[in-house]
Amino acid sequence: MRSPKDFFRPLAVGAPEPVRQIPFRPSRMIHFFDPGNEKMAAKVPDMVGRADVLLGNLEDAVAADRKEAARAGLVRIVRDTDFADTQLWTRVNSLDSPWVLDDLLTLVSEIGDRLDVIMIPKVEGPEDIHYVDRLLAQLEARAKLERPLLVHAILETASGVARVEEIALASPRMQGISLGPADLAANRRMKTTRVGGGHPGYLVRTDPVSGDLNEGRTTYQQDLWHYTVARMVDACVAAGILPYYGPFGDIRDTVACEDQFRNAYLLGCVGAWSLHPAQIAIARKVFSPDPAEVAWARRVIAAMGDGTGAVMLDGKMQDDATVKQCQVVAELADELAKRDPDLASAYDRATKEALA
Repeated sequence: MRSPKDFFRPLAVGAPEPVRQIPFRPSRMIHFFDPGNEKMAAKVPDMVGRADVLLGNLEDAVAADRKEAARAGLVRIVRDTDFADTQLWTRVNSLDSPWVLDDLLTLVSEIGDRLDVIMIPKVEGPEDIHYVDRLLAQLEARAKLERPLLVHAILETASGVARVEEIALASPRMQGISLGPADLAANRRMKTTRVGGGHPGYLVRTDPVSGDLNEGRTTYQQDLWHYTVARMVDACVAAGILPYYGPFGDIRDTVACEDQFRNAYLLGCVGAWSLHPAQIAIARKVFSPDPAEVAWARRVIAAMGDGTGAVMLDGKMQDDATVKQCQVVAELADELAKRDPDLASAYDRATKEALA
């Protein structure tokens, strides 16, 4: 274990000092694009501003014979595009692949000053983050970068889930963690071929109502990912980093996608991956508090004064615990309003009505 005294010292001579706190920037959706796909690459400038995060994907969904083209394409896109206040991330290849070293060497050297976050797939434990941490420090020093690149881990193995707390605390670079349901399902030997979401076979059933065990019994589909998401959220909050839901693979089923994203939002996730432009709007809707909810939160905060004691609002008791819940919603709304003028207007209008 590294000594707390030197945890925030650079791991290479000349590397920038590690960050001491991960800044919260709206990242309701991490929108993936294939930088080696010319049609998709041509749409990137139009996506700036629509998505909170644009991520150039070099790993899954990029065939082995297109890895180098995708890497070169990402460098070209970044150099030719003004991303303004849209975050730029990349997902490199897994640490056991023959491409990841060239990914990191090239991207840090060529566009390291433009990248915000590097996503590392299939993280098994803190040792994977330690390796990336040291290597990035060396590359940052060589490239004379002035700010450190942040690292995002994907939970895609049982080992990663079992050690998620260690992963979250492995480095000051850790920005957040995402759930990778497809690879995790395969690694766990789960019997589902779906990418995220529920499964009709994973259910509970009401008790019998007669001697006929099939009569009048309602079933309810359960969430396969509830335990893992909840554990990931706890690990991230304890470490001061950000939790995300990963992909929802059925692009056509926008209803179930919204349900899955909302489950993650309610459990504490700050965003989710979007694989198609249709999912950007879903993530924006789900991971932005409803104006009525924001107005209620601000009404409670105003009524509570210094945040101690208790008050009654509309027949409901509010105390120091509920005001903390309301502060979470109000603070998120404030951050999102800085980026989204439409949301800012909606929040302001609803709050004025509530406090009138």
